[in-house]
Amino acid sequence: MSTNELSSLSALAIQANVADSPQKKSLSGKILIGVTGGIAVGLSVVCYPFVAPALRKHCLPYVPATVKQIDNVLASVRRGACSTSDKLLDIGSGDGRIVIAAAKRLHLEAHGVELNPWLVYYSRLAALKGGVFGQTKFYRKDLWKYDISGYNNIVIFGVEQMMADLEKKIQNEAKPESTIIACRFPFPTLQPTKTIEDGIDSVWVYRNVK
Repeated sequence: MSTNELSSLSALAIQANVADSPQKKSLSGKILIGVTGGIAVGLSVVCYPFVAPALRKHCLPYVPATVKQIDNVLASVRRGACSTSDKLLDIGSGDGRIVIAAAKRLHLEAHGVELNPWLVYYSRLAALKGGVFGQTKFYRKDLWKYDISGYNNIVIFGVEQMMADLEKKIQNEAKPESTIIACRFPFPTLQPTKTIEDGIDSVWVYRNVK
């Protein structure tokens, strides 16, 4: 083997050792950690506006409804003698899927109340994409200050700690004979007229009688 060939082989061996050296591996590991950390931070920034309301007092956390929950809710909606006057309200409407489904499948005028502005914007875009923008409205409002008296169907995806206060709001503001559909948790004292037992997708249906 010639001297030049030996020199070339030595150079390749040195390069291989450098590539596999602890310093090189450490540098690669740091780069990988940095990239992974950057992705995690980016996802946190994107997701934060969606989950931030859960950290505030008196605000429903954003938990998307399942397909089964939507089916159970829509099966519980009560239609009046004059269906054109039927209006549905989703309290804490999240990404708008209940409102949009009610408009699409039941042809109702449906509104959503949500404090998170990003979810409100998303819901409006989803309604536009779904072809029901004219039948739906999404308001960025505090649910405790929003007047619910104009609706004959009210949907609530509440948390257990809020159901007593929501019950009082329903009793004080909802119009007589309105239908209230509670998902995930029932009201503490009101007696449901119907219950769809379906695990986490259960719904409790109430009639507001004054």
